[in-house]
Amino acid sequence: MKISIEDLKFQCIIGILDFERTKEQDVIINLAIEYNYEDEFINYADVAKLLKSTMKNKKYLLIEDALSNLSLLLKENFSKINTLNLKITKPSILPDCTVSVEEFYTFDS
Repeated sequence: MKISIEDLKFQCIIGILDFERTKEQDVIINLAIEYNYEDEFINYADVAKLLKSTMKNKKYLLIEDALSNLSLLLKENFSKINTLNLKITKPSILPDCTVSVEEFYTFDS
């Protein structure tokens, strides 16, 4: 089974620049989760809520740190996850482009 969450958009503190530490900016999260469905499902609403609340509360410096932490948190909360592709985008940080960092994770089930 595969769950996709596309364009989960919200504002949070993320980044290392001075202004990024004081003013929330738009972020967009895209992810794909693969898991074995056997009488128990992964609730995509719970996944989205966890991602959003964690990003808002943690105020990460680097997208890379956010990806690493969120992947572990998702696996802890949803143990059925086999693979995870997670992408965080900062659409407004540069005036002439959109910046993203993405990672693919494989977990032992």
